[in-house]
Amino acid sequence: MSSAADRRAPVVVVGAGIAGAACARVLVDAGVPVRLVDRGRRPGGRMSGRRVETSVGVRVADLGASYFTASGDGFSAQVADWEARGLAHRWTDTFAVVRGGRGAGEPGGPRLDGATSSGPWRWGAPGGLRSLVDDLLSPPGRAPVPVRTSTDVESVEAGPDGPRVDGQPAAAVVLAVPDPQAADLLPRMVATRLDVSARWNYRPCIAVYAAWPQRWWPHFDGAFVNDDDLLVFLADDGARRGDGAPVLVAHTAPDFSAEHLDDPAAAVAPVVAALGPLLTGRPTPAPSWNRAHRWSLAQPLKQHAEEPFGLDEATGIAVCGDAWGPTSKVETAWASGTALGAELLRGRLAG
Repeated sequence: MSSAADRRAPVVVVGAGIAGAACARVLVDAGVPVRLVDRGRRPGGRMSGRRVETSVGVRVADLGASYFTASGDGFSAQVADWEARGLAHRWTDTFAVVRGGRGAGEPGGPRLDGATSSGPWRWGAPGGLRSLVDDLLSPPGRAPVPVRTSTDVESVEAGPDGPRVDGQPAAAVVLAVPDPQAADLLPRMVATRLDVSARWNYRPCIAVYAAWPQRWWPHFDGAFVNDDDLLVFLADDGARRGDGAPVLVAHTAPDFSAEHLDDPAAAVAPVVAALGPLLTGRPTPAPSWNRAHRWSLAQPLKQHAEEPFGLDEATGIAVCGDAWGPTSKVETAWASGTALGAELLRGRLAG
């Protein structure tokens, strides 16, 4: 990068999930100064996980996105690169299906019975899905993306000389965060032009994760839980990572999640108690370790289905993420950030 480029105001990217990382990656590869900031302690966004002490060692349990799929050429090429370097692997194309509802938490209630749901290949990561975001930010042989974590952005302003973030000039501003968070930062007229609103609701979710000395459940990779007020999805986290660690991750239903957002730890006991009856028809063995993680904005209820990102040309302020596309998924977020980075290079940052 030239000294002239070093003196330019950077593009400020807010949000170090996969959308923000993908956008920043495109810009840094082109020699554009970038400042990526995130309120979390480390990058990852909803692809984050937590370290768990298991009987086979410390592992990272995936708590947000459960997996990813790949269909478009661009993301498929990225996934092929991750696979070639051992960062991602094919997990499963078949999930079990268990019916919850009445009796799901009782001994002798519903259990895995052979029903399945097939689909595209779901991919996992041996180091947890967060490791893929880390790789986008600092891949071997390429310039790393500078990241500032544990950093809250207070304001984004539009002015005649360009946008400013917390009073500092920026060549452009990218908000790679959920719509309600973006709406809190955007100037009102910019939010209106981009159709970004705090009223665009998101489903909440609480991820309960627990470890046991050994596996006690029948083999399954993941399971959709239908007609249940408590759970919507279960994952064998050791199978997902490929290391066999006896860890289960359960995602709770939206209404139950909303009721426990202020105290997610209170969700642990009822969820753990339901796992044994749901999977085996017997009481749940006592776990050696368990925790809960709250996702207040887990999944958008409305998509910006027509465009892969929102860019306000007049101000140089943009938004991207998993809500910008036909369906909310990891590939959508990556494609949104990647497309926005390319558009900024063609337009506002050209020359």
